[in-house]
Parts: sequence; structure tokens; C-alpha cells
Amino acid sequence: MIYAIVFLPLVGFLIAGALGPWIGARASELVTTGLLMVCAVLSWIVFFDVALGHDHGYAPIVGNWMTVGALKIDWALRVDTLTAVMLVVVNTVSSLVHLYSIGYMHEDPDRPRFFAYLSLFTFAMLMLVTADNLVQMFFGWEGVGLASYLLIGFWYQKPSANAAAIKAFVVNRVGDFGFALGIFLVFQLTKSLGFEEVFAAVPGLAGKTIHVFGMDVDALTMAALLLFVGAMGKSAQFFLHTWLPDAMEGPTPVSALIHAATMVTAGVFMVARLSPIFEYAPTALEFVTIIGAVTAFFAATVGLVQNDIKRVIAYSTCSQLGYMFVAEGVGAYSLGIFHLFTHAFFKALLFLGAGSVIHAMHHEQDMRNMGGLRKDIPFTFAMMTIGTLALTGFPFTAGYFSKDGIIEAAFAAGEHRTTAMIGFVATVVAAGLTSYYSWRLVFMTFFGHRPAHSVAVNHSHDEPSTDDHAHGHDDHGHDDHGHHAPHESPLVMLIPLAVLAIGALGAGYVFEPDFAGHAYDEFWKGALFTGEHNEILHEMHAIPAWAGFAPTAMMVLGFLVSLYVYVLKPGTAQALARIFPRLYQFLLNKWYFDELYDFLFVRPAFAIGRLFWKGGDGAIIDGLGPDGVAARVADGARLAVRLQTGYVYHYAFAMLIGVAAVVTYFVAGGLR
Repeated sequence: MIYAIVFLPLVGFLIAGALGPWIGARASELVTTGLLMVCAVLSWIVFFDVALGHDHGYAPIVGNWMTVGALKIDWALRVDTLTAVMLVVVNTVSSLVHLYSIGYMHEDPDRPRFFAYLSLFTFAMLMLVTADNLVQMFFGWEGVGLASYLLIGFWYQKPSANAAAIKAFVVNRVGDFGFALGIFLVFQLTKSLGFEEVFAAVPGLAGKTIHVFGMDVDALTMAALLLFVGAMGKSAQFFLHTWLPDAMEGPTPVSALIHAATMVTAGVFMVARLSPIFEYAPTALEFVTIIGAVTAFFAATVGLVQNDIKRVIAYSTCSQLGYMFVAEGVGAYSLGIFHLFTHAFFKALLFLGAGSVIHAMHHEQDMRNMGGLRKDIPFTFAMMTIGTLALTGFPFTAGYFSKDGIIEAAFAAGEHRTTAMIGFVATVVAAGLTSYYSWRLVFMTFFGHRPAHSVAVNHSHDEPSTDDHAHGHDDHGHDDHGHHAPHESPLVMLIPLAVLAIGALGAGYVFEPDFAGHAYDEFWKGALFTGEHNEILHEMHAIPAWAGFAPTAMMVLGFLVSLYVYVLKPGTAQALARIFPRLYQFLLNKWYFDELYDFLFVRPAFAIGRLFWKGGDGAIIDGLGPDGVAARVADGARLAVRLQTGYVYHYAFAMLIGVAAVVTYFVAGGLR
């Protein structure tokens, strides 16, 4: 069964990618979507067998991958509770995104390529989550990076899409470099890269040091920090977050699949999988907590003022990933994975709901050109409202159980660690900000009145927005369908919304006892580290009442402020922007990280590149090498050409000079 789950998406990729031009777009859609539906069903079967059943997991070996000296790598598919959870998340969301894309991309001429890329990404993600060693995990890790590059830049005719794809690829390579160094160090310390062997060796390495740059540093701390750098890049954490909002240049289904539910959670999964290493590196865990807390707060502040509907949700994703790392940083790994699980449902719901709004508005993404849509697209409005309730942590929705659990765990751990208390404060504040910008999106999109110019036209490619479908050879307009006013999406796009809404409402209530409740040990079966920090799951239930109520109070406060600013007294937001112009520009420009990185890294890199190109390669290597030799030969040829004039008296004169020279030589020689 596990072989089918992992390799069916690869089969779909090969069929759609290689045979797409011959079998056609419809066949490519049906084949890839059908195979993913099968994978989703099988994933739930594995989940019930392994996570909720009595099966303790298994790791069938596909074959030997490589053997180099002491390094022996087998290609094995590790299946335990953590893997089962990820299989459900990846394949459920991916199958629904495939189905949704049939409607959303129905006018795109490159559908076979699009569905092939989606299936390739799913296969790479499955390779990552079923890895039984660090090399196999790195293979899947790089695979999802490649697939995200292809999907973000799917509309390669758009310069902005190309730039966003390159940016995502480069920023992720920075994190991946740290991940690779961490893998090298783990092998140096344990002489193995298989998880079981590494985890068995870790306790004996506690307190060991290595000599780096003239300093003795804790070996496991260094390894954990390097591994976490990889997680920072893939999960868009503070400092390496800049690629995620720009990745919205890809089609909206891509945003839902890669940047809401699967790829960006790879870092969270990796830290959970390697929790036995992180548990013996407490300094690294504190760093994880701080980065998660700062990311949760930072992304929430930026989301307050964004006007592109997809970018608001993108920064929400960035912020929620911060919550997950706070949970793992305080040792509550199960809560981090629980939030990953619930977040997949409501965030994919929000992204696909945003796609339905964009579809209704003829591919307009600026919320300032929306308004009053709840009457035109009531089903999408209902689904977006459910997603917003879950995201903000409304009582008994999915987000309420997982997100509030993280905040409570941070407070419980804060009694012993200052960094955990920082995480508590940051996540509570972020909860209020999340509620504000989430309801801001709903109010600006579905309430109020729509500007007159945005109702009946299909926006051209010259619009300054990030036009989701404007990609050169196909404008994806709907005028030929007779739709001028906003209209509800087709059924093939609405069914995935309904399925995800069920998860957004009920996943937390149903699975909370298993992930982080009384059935914790029976559910995880040792897939996560269950040492001393396991007590946090009990301590969090003994925190003061005000600490447990704080996130709900902040959620209500954020809703009320947003209601006042955008419904009860419209124009308040514009007035505040005029009163605090510098703060508004600071947040609107995302804390100026892009400008800072452009100044510190991009411009110097280009300057150095030009120096080596023009000065080194052009002037020195080519100038003194092949180009210089060729130029001197050409100069000599030009001089020789001057002697070949074609006049007989010139040649006769040259002969006389030659005779005179020969005579002079012999006469002079005879005199000696």
C-alpha cells in the first residue's frame, strides 16, 4: 500500500508530462487527479491502521541506494504515526487541489504541464515525509524545491513570475546549504545517517564539543542549529521569509498546495522527526522558540496592511508557521504537528476560497476593488467565513484547539524558560493581529460596496496588480462565457471548499485527544520524542485561567476593531494611515527586508559579478588569452596584407632591397 501511495503521483507526472501533448489536457487532468484521489484514500487507511490502530509502523526497504566506505544508504519508506499524519495532509490537500484546478485552470492551454508539475511536487513531498534517513529526506527536500520553482514560474511569460521563482529558489538554497552542513556534521558525529542509528547515538554525544573557528562549541547544538537553518528557509521563517509572499505569482491552486499545507510545513516536520537530536540541544530549542515567536509577530504586522488578497493569506501562513516552531521550541512537538494538521485544512480552504473570489472578479486580486460579494458568491463567502473562524481560533473550530494549545504550552514552559515566555507574549499578540487582518479581508471582500469601475470589465494585462492569470498568450477572460458581474465558481471548484470546510470545523475537536490529549502515547507510539518535555502537555492544563482565555480575548478584540474600522466607520483605516504615514509605509514595505537584502547582498553580488566578468574574465583571461592572441594574429595579418599591393614595381623594389642586403652581408663578412 505504501508503494502505491508514494509512486502513483510519480506515475501521474510521467503520464501527464511525457504523454500530455498526445493524450490531451482532459486526459491529463483525469489521470493525475484520479491517481491522487486513490492516494488520499489509501493515506487515510494507513492513518487509521498506524496512528489510530495497533500497528506500530514499518520501514520496507526499496533497495540499496549507495554504499561508500562506512556510509550505507538504503532507500526505505518509513511509516509511523508522524508519517501517517503527513501522508493524510499531503495527499488529501493535493487531491483536492488537483480537483479544484480542473475548474480554475480550465482555459489554460498548458494544463498537462501544470498537472504534471503538481504530481511531481506531491511525489517529492511524499519522498520527504517517508524518508528513513537524512539523505533520502534531503532528496525529497530538494525535489519540492525544484517543483516549487517550476510551479511558481508556471506562467513564465510574466517577468514577475520568473523573478519570484528565482527568488524562492535562491533563498531556499541558502537554507539548504545549512541543512547539508548539518547532515555532514551528524554523519561526522554518529558515523551514520539512518534515523534509528543516529537517534541511538545521540544520548552518548551529550556534552561533547567540536572545534570550530577557534572555539569549542557543543556538537549537538551546532548540528541542530545547522539543520534548523534548512527549516527556516523551507518554512519561510524570519530572515529567510522573503520568498513566500512573492511566490503568490504562481496560480492560486499552487499557493494552496505548496505555500499553505505542504511544502512550507516541511521544516516543521523535519524538526519533529529529528526531535531526539533537538532535545539534547536546549540552546538550539531556545533559538527555535525565538525565531518562531518573532516570525509569528512580524508576519502578522505585515498582514495588517496588505491589499492583495493572496498576500494577506500568505503572511498569515508565515505567521502560523511561527506558531508551530514555538510549540516545537518549547518541546510540545505533538502540538506543533497538530497545528500543522489543522492548519492544512483551513489555510488551503482560505487560499482556494480566495481563488474562487479571484475567479468571480475576473482575476482581480486587489481587495480595494472588491466589496459586497457576499450576495454574488454566497457559498464562497460561507466557506471563507468558516476558514477565517478556524484561523482566528473561534471556539471549537480546528484552530481553537491547536493554536490555543500552543499558546498555553508556551506559558507553561515559560515558568522555566524566558524564551518560552517571549513566545507566549508574541503568539498572544499575534492572535489579536491575526483576527484583525483576517476579518479585514472578509469585510473588504464581502461587505461594503464595490467601486463602479471594477464590476463589469475583465482586467487587462496592463493592470499594475499581480493579475493571477495574465501570462502573455491567454488572458483567461470570461467575457466569452457571458459573465460580466461577479459569479459563483463551478461545482468542481466548490466541492473541495466544502470538504476542507469540514476539516476546518471538526478536525480539532475530533483529533485533539489523540494528538495532545489523554491518548497521546498510544497515538504517537514513539514517533516523537517523549522525554522530559512530555510533561508540558499536562502542565498546560494547570495554567491560570487568564492565560488560557487570553488568545480568545485577543481574537474577539481583533474582530471588534476590524468591524469598527471597515464596517461601522469606513475610512478609519485611511485616516490612520495618514496620521501614522511612516508606520504605514514600514508595514506596507514589509519592514524593508527586500530593500535591505537588495542593498546588502544583491547589489554587491551583481557588482562583484560584473567585476569578475568585465575585469577578470573579459580583460585579463580573454584579453591576455584567446582574444588577445587572436587580436595580435589579426594585427600581424593586417601588416602582411599591406605588403601585397599588386604593383610590379613594388615587388621589384623589394627584390632590389633584398639583393642589396645579401650583397652587404657577404661583403661585410669578407672584410672580417
